Amino acid sequence: MTGSTARRNGDVSHWYTASGIPSRRPPLPGHRTADVCITGGGLTGLWAAYYLKRAKPELDIVVVEREFAGFGASGRNGGWLTSGFAAPRRRLAATHGRDAVIALLREMQRTVDEVIAVCDAESIDAKALRCGILHVARSEAQLARMHTQIADDRRWGLTEDDIRELSGKEVAERLQVEGALGATFNPHGARVQPADLVRGLADSVERAGVTIYEQTEVTEVVAGRAITSRGTVSAPVQLTCLEGFTASLKGHRRDWLPLNSAMVVTEPLPDLVWERIGWDGAELLGDRAHAYIYAQRTSDGRVALGGRGVPYRYGSRTDTDGRTQQRTISQLTSVLHDMFPALKDIPIDHAWCGVLGVPRNWTPTVRFEPATGLGSAGGYVGNGVATANLAGRTLRDLVLGDTTDLTALPWVDQRTRAWEPEPLRYLGAGLVYALYREADRRESRGLPRTSALAKVATRISGRW
Repeated sequence: MTGSTARRNGDVSHWYTASGIPSRRPPLPGHRTADVCITGGGLTGLWAAYYLKRAKPELDIVVVEREFAGFGASGRNGGWLTSGFAAPRRRLAATHGRDAVIALLREMQRTVDEVIAVCDAESIDAKALRCGILHVARSEAQLARMHTQIADDRRWGLTEDDIRELSGKEVAERLQVEGALGATFNPHGARVQPADLVRGLADSVERAGVTIYEQTEVTEVVAGRAITSRGTVSAPVQLTCLEGFTASLKGHRRDWLPLNSAMVVTEPLPDLVWERIGWDGAELLGDRAHAYIYAQRTSDGRVALGGRGVPYRYGSRTDTDGRTQQRTISQLTSVLHDMFPALKDIPIDHAWCGVLGVPRNWTPTVRFEPATGLGSAGGYVGNGVATANLAGRTLRDLVLGDTTDLTALPWVDQRTRAWEPEPLRYLGAGLVYALYREADRRESRGLPRTSALAKVATRISGRW
């Protein structure tokens, strides 16, 4: 087998294979009251519970999860704990000013350290490794975009200590990526094992006295009540932390687009193959393509690579247990082999997929309304591992009514219009990624500048 198919497909994600899918906690036993009810047992909900409980141990906090804590993107992502933040900076600056945007960028950098510090304090073995992030440019157009991005970073106060340019030769000294012309290196990043992180956090929250109910689907959240398939949780504070699964709630079908992302992971690589590739620093790896990829050298000696397969399912539907399409596996395997020809004879061990939440303006948000007690966070556009922690800390301050540096950050209470109704949503998502893929093809064939097709796709999507 050369890797065109995966030995295993779905079963949530590869990250759960080492220790197995966790046993489900008991479901909600019926109607219940609490001080705080959190819908969603992923990183956002668990971090909110963690920080609220530490700030006020007397709070009765309940987390309600449809499957098990970490079933969604929190247990399926690429393991990138980074300072990346998805929102267009100029858009945030237009309403909050340049200094507020810079404060957000710096807080995201500190968030990487915060997550690792909590893992150390709570004995969470998330396999965290401070390794930084490499974004390689593999065409002249990608190289031009890289230089434009560096110049933009400098305008926002990011120095060489934050983002450093590497030549193609310097990239090759770190790892062998076919066709790499250059790269940027950002030290504010760490590799983590996603399932170990979210599982450890759930255990830590539970030890602190938070109650986690699993196997319980919340169908509607209104002021004072989370209505579930097994009863109602009545609480004056109701926090919705569902990210890509937000569309499953009544009245929220078009809030955020559940954008599909998929991953493949190889079998463990022999030492001789690692010698050919390098990658001794285990840096997180991305590229400058429009339909971009994200990868890591895993703690158990594999290469895991993700990207967009079928980007969106009609009607905001989500996957079944992480199972992805064969053509997506083939696409990602082709990208893997194109970047690392040395892996062509290494079998693909596992493939899976999940959804991430995308607001119409591509800007994450965290919000809380004291008058109704309703709060939410999400829309991370694929940068959720660190951003979820910042969201949890910010929700703590908002719920407790504290005015802090976090509550002043410009992503707080961001508002955007709903996504278009079907079939426009489905047709638009398909068109955008078809344009991006064609733009990547044209650039890989020698177009020295960013394809006009990509610019059209960016306008349609609202990312600009």
